[in-house]
Amino acid sequence: MDAFITALNENIINPFIVLLFSVALLVFIWGLVQFVRNAGDAEALETAKKHVIYGLIGMFIMVSAFGIIRIILGTFGIDQSNVSSLQK
Repeated sequence: MDAFITALNENIINPFIVLLFSVALLVFIWGLVQFVRNAGDAEALETAKKHVIYGLIGMFIMVSAFGIIRIILGTFGIDQSNVSSLQK
């Protein structure tokens, strides 16, 4: 059972978390680009601020999900030495 959970985490869950973190990072960076590019337009600045906030929230959620998974694996005594794709 430990091998199944480890394989599931390595091959599905961690890559999915990394993918969603990357999307959140891109949203954050896009918001920053919009913020700098549209410095004179108040409506565009509000949209840019929302993108920055959504990107930060998304990154926080993904890091939190990764941490929760690590805590769960540690609680059940599952080997975590090769599970962390974010630390590779």
